[in-house]
Amino acid sequence: MYTCAKCGVHACRTGEKDRLPKNCPIRREELLEEAMEEYGKTPVKEFYITASAMEALGYCQWVRLKETVELCLRMNYKKIGLAFCSGLSREAKVVASVLESHGLEVVSVICKSGGLDKTKAGLEEAQKIHPGEFEPMCNPVFQAKLLNEQKTEFNIALGLCVGHDSLF
Repeated sequence: MYTCAKCGVHACRTGEKDRLPKNCPIRREELLEEAMEEYGKTPVKEFYITASAMEALGYCQWVRLKETVELCLRMNYKKIGLAFCSGLSREAKVVASVLESHGLEVVSVICKSGGLDKTKAGLEEAQKIHPGEFEPMCNPVFQAKLLNEQKTEFNIALGLCVGHDSLF
């Protein structure tokens, strides 16, 4: 089991591989080589190099939204997907506006897309926040399908609920 969150050595950051803890992921050389092969593949390589070069410019200097805009522009993405939580509708409007101000086309989908009650996905009435009332389900799978249908080139998940973000 890997416990990087509790590591005091951080050989991965210092290069001091002679001090590796017994359960350090660096010891998984075969898996590491497999991962490194992915970086040699065209779409991954281009994306990684662009993102890493931007890191040198903006890390801890730019807000993440600026980093996102810069990445999209440097990757020549034009059509951006924005999947957001209904609780962040105002913020989604601001994010969409910022992206559009940089010439990007934004396709946005709210989490409640589909307008279906949570019971349609198998939730028991008693498990709802307000049992007996219409309670729209968050629909991250539908959000992903909608953005895929629109052929977005890069998708942003803005404040989706824990778990729903993973499904997206």
